[in-house]
Amino acid sequence: MTRRLPIIHSITEHDAGPYRMERLDLEFGNGERRRFERLHGRGHGAVAVVPLIDDDTVLLVREYAAGVHRYELGLVKGRIDAGETPLQAADRELKEEAGYGAHRLEVLRSLTLAPTYMSHLTWLVLARDLYPERLPGDEPEELEVVPWKLDALHELTLREDFSEGRSIAALFLAREYLQRHAGR
Repeated sequence: MTRRLPIIHSITEHDAGPYRMERLDLEFGNGERRRFERLHGRGHGAVAVVPLIDDDTVLLVREYAAGVHRYELGLVKGRIDAGETPLQAADRELKEEAGYGAHRLEVLRSLTLAPTYMSHLTWLVLARDLYPERLPGDEPEELEVVPWKLDALHELTLREDFSEGRSIAALFLAREYLQRHAGR
């Protein structure tokens, strides 16, 4: 069933820290009126990088996660800076967080975090043909790099210190992509 998008009668904005909060006055196709809120990031999006050190092994990083006050395993991630493409941001973040660059970078798709109330996009990037190179980053301490076999993702998802949704989704999407495009 294809539905017509609601009519936006007005939008009001206010600051919400690193975000801009918008309140929308909406009218749906059935005549119902509602107010919705959404958050817009002030940046240019983010990247989540799936770096493959070989055909079967991804590199994860362990870093402090303030939201849950523990060290968390996950993918290399970061903001896309002004003027950067997702591929450029992925290569930079990979060098800053894991100490590797990539000769082959490929955007697999974008992911949303909470599309019902956030506009934020994270670009999922597959990084292959890695080589050692480190750039200074903004992390307060060097991140631990942890190799993980793709065929053991089921074990990784059961770990208490691996809970970030983007990392979980990205690894399964990347594994599926690699299985469908084997030999390329």
